[in-house]
Amino acid sequence: MSGDDVHEVYAIAYGKHDRPNSANFIGADPHDTANAPLTYFIWLIAGPHGHFVVDTGFDEAMGRKRDRHVSRPIGEGLKALGVDPHKVRNVICTHLHFDHAGNYELFPAARYHLQDCEMAYATGRCMCHAHQRFPFEADDIAAMVRKVFAGRVDFHDGDAEIAPGITLHHLGGHSKGLQSVRVKTRRGHVVLASDASHLYEHVEQGRIFPITYNVGDVLEGYATLKRLASSPAHIIPGHDPLVLKRYPAAGAGLEDWIVRLDAEPKA
Repeated sequence: MSGDDVHEVYAIAYGKHDRPNSANFIGADPHDTANAPLTYFIWLIAGPHGHFVVDTGFDEAMGRKRDRHVSRPIGEGLKALGVDPHKVRNVICTHLHFDHAGNYELFPAARYHLQDCEMAYATGRCMCHAHQRFPFEADDIAAMVRKVFAGRVDFHDGDAEIAPGITLHHLGGHSKGLQSVRVKTRRGHVVLASDASHLYEHVEQGRIFPITYNVGDVLEGYATLKRLASSPAHIIPGHDPLVLKRYPAAGAGLEDWIVRLDAEPKA
């Protein structure tokens, strides 16, 4: 498969959070204390229309504040792929939670793609409630507001094509304005689920992550992910360490750090 709408896709791991398995599912057995870490990723789409960074992660200071471990800064991961963050022109923000919307000074030349309702959610009355504002950071939201006033945000209301072969899809659920990204690749349509499915188990078993705006939208979102992807094997969850095991490294020395999602999964 080739053409001006076919892209390479990379997952870049930048951090980790050790946690019990019970912390990853609504209704889980509280006695299930087996370690089930989350891996923190950003993603890079590369192709004939340039580089598109999907989400911007968090930095070491935020990692200390949130008790998360940064293994390698995201800028280092991008540079390992030959990408200068200062020259990136497009950043897709799947949602505004702290682990997806930090490092906001790293991309000074970029325009940001965001759902209307995510900005409204993150700046509106729901943030009066501690439970709903917990995954957000005020400084990250303020930084996005400043980008709006600087004319650097493209808002989307639902599904949108931002380049040939790259489309955004509003699913909601985990956060009100959560969007996933569908990318045409040499192996078919890969869907970067982001937090529409934190782990493979969520979408495969219909289970739900505890931080959730709307449970019904989460469950409907699983059906949408399956419809958008060329197969279930084309759905990439947002935080599953297995992604690093299932896909080949993007190059020598990049094992367990950067993998290619446009390549066939390992057998």
